[in-house]
Amino acid sequence: MKYLIAGLGNMGADYDNTRHNVGFEVVDVLAKEFAVKFKNDSLGDLAEFKHKGRTFILLKPSTFMNLSGKAVRYWLQKHDIPKENLLVVLDDLNLPFGKMRLRGNGSDGGHNGLKSIDQLTNGNNYARLRIGIGDEFHKGQQANYVLGEWDKKEQEALPDILRRAAEGVKAFGTIGLSLAMNQVNGG
Repeated sequence: MKYLIAGLGNMGADYDNTRHNVGFEVVDVLAKEFAVKFKNDSLGDLAEFKHKGRTFILLKPSTFMNLSGKAVRYWLQKHDIPKENLLVVLDDLNLPFGKMRLRGNGSDGGHNGLKSIDQLTNGNNYARLRIGIGDEFHKGQQANYVLGEWDKKEQEALPDILRRAAEGVKAFGTIGLSLAMNQVNGG
């Protein structure tokens, strides 16, 4: 059984350690845990590991956030992965910092990465793990906040948040969406 885990973010040093790249950070934690390296491939960087009889394909799209759907569609088709085995990991301004929400579908919530995936995979019927980045910004400063680096307090809390998110990803692939939702959303 194969799963595509798409961590959303933007490629390039300018975006490292920014709130918008938390999806990349989660898949990086998983790659490190399973001692696999990302390799540059079509439309993104990929790594693959096996866990409890499942194959997890980690994807960091190289298309930039607004075109994430291009990479997700390509890799779903290339590996013949059913959409119910797709999990998208992303940042969410509407959740308090560190809060997580795992859902089996839902709206894009204004997130351009999800908008692109919805358009190019014909609907929003796929799982997404939203990681709260908070909304501590002044009116009109949303883009600067999202693309800004984690502050010192956030950086201290981040390793635990990324670990919990990685556990949620593994749960999605091994115990299934509804049990994984209980585990992730309860925290």
